[in-house]
Amino acid sequence: MIALDPWAWVALAVAAVTIGISKTALPGGSILAIALFAAVLPARTSTAATLLLLMVGDLFALFAYRRHAHWPTLLRLAPAVIAGLLVGFAFLALAGDGVVRRAIGVILLLMIAVTLWRRWRQSKADAKADTVAPPSGGIVLAGAYGTLGGFTTMVANAGGPVMSMYFLATRTPVQVFLGTSAWFFAIINVIKVPFLAGLGLFHPPVLLMDAVLAPLVVIGALLGLRVAPRMNQRVFDRIVIVLTILGAVYLLI
Repeated sequence: MIALDPWAWVALAVAAVTIGISKTALPGGSILAIALFAAVLPARTSTAATLLLLMVGDLFALFAYRRHAHWPTLLRLAPAVIAGLLVGFAFLALAGDGVVRRAIGVILLLMIAVTLWRRWRQSKADAKADTVAPPSGGIVLAGAYGTLGGFTTMVANAGGPVMSMYFLATRTPVQVFLGTSAWFFAIINVIKVPFLAGLGLFHPPVLLMDAVLAPLVVIGALLGLRVAPRMNQRVFDRIVIVLTILGAVYLLI
């Protein structure tokens, strides 16, 4: 087992529950978990440890939304995502923990900025719903978002905000958004396993730690399914954003 202080275990426990909730109720909440893991563990180790717990959450997301996926969208994204994954793998293979740690911090801040910009743009679009034409979901758009999403998910498991932007940019209906996202990350996370294993990041202590934390992901996922209809997402989102910014700044110091 990895030797950690009590406060570190508390942080990881909160992160594990957050992963579960984010998969079934609050997309984007996992960015807080990424920040907590990267703050507690060595950077590359945190990427591997978080991935396995995200895969546990993926099972619940598929259970809840599996029937709503739009497979042509997934196929359109596939080539660019694979290219992004390969670039991210090369970065992880060449960079040390210090560089990866700071890269995760920068990625988290960029994802927060992207999320806030996305919401600002969406609010403007909603205010002018009668005059704004739906944007095109063509190959160029899929290529740009897919490449960035592949890179960020490989390096920091932080592809969620990027892909959310893509689905919103293409005006994807809510149920299709959730179902396509569920399948997208379930497939991508499985693909990432041999890459990270090839870098030797799945040490036995990491696997044991994830085995201890996995039940908390399950609790979070079940909690998300139960309380999602009554949860104030705006308040939760603000808390996630503030805590993630603090975590990202901590990684950069």
